[in-house]
Amino acid sequence: RAIRICLTRKDLFKTQLRAILRASAYGTVAVMFPMIISVREVKDARELLEDCRRELNGQGCPMARVEVGIMVETPAAVMIADELAREVDFFSLGTNDLAQYTLAIDRQNPRLDPFYDPHHPAVLRMIRMTVENGHKGGCWVGICGELGADTTLTGEFLRMGIDELSVTPASVLPIRKIIRESTNQY
Repeated sequence: RAIRICLTRKDLFKTQLRAILRASAYGTVAVMFPMIISVREVKDARELLEDCRRELNGQGCPMARVEVGIMVETPAAVMIADELAREVDFFSLGTNDLAQYTLAIDRQNPRLDPFYDPHHPAVLRMIRMTVENGHKGGCWVGICGELGADTTLTGEFLRMGIDELSVTPASVLPIRKIIRESTNQY
């Protein structure tokens, strides 16, 4: 899935990377590599990004700096987050997939709904580990997925040091209210 398709279909991936680099001339742009499980994948993806940058430089294309990040959505990425943090600028915790893979539960199977618990202590510990290791490595860490908008966890995320919550527009005001009311606590 995801990065493995990109790294095995380099022609397709380089087309996407060149487009991202070209767009950087017109505003702030970041690239995020999905479903990472190893440092090697990040290094290979970054190498392709730099190859594209060199190609475009040779053509005189204007470009700006592009922030590079990864989706942390596998237990493997969590467990090596300290190493991954040395390779990227940011982490985005994909909480839907992280919970699914951590709990070994297919979210698409309704018969397993009673067993799916994104508040499970193992999921929350993995989030905390990722934040701690990301910050130690100089990365900012965000959360995307359903847990980002879960107001019962907003305070916990603030205590963990989460830097960003990616939520739907309908969730912005309730989340902002909780954050404003608790800024003096953390």
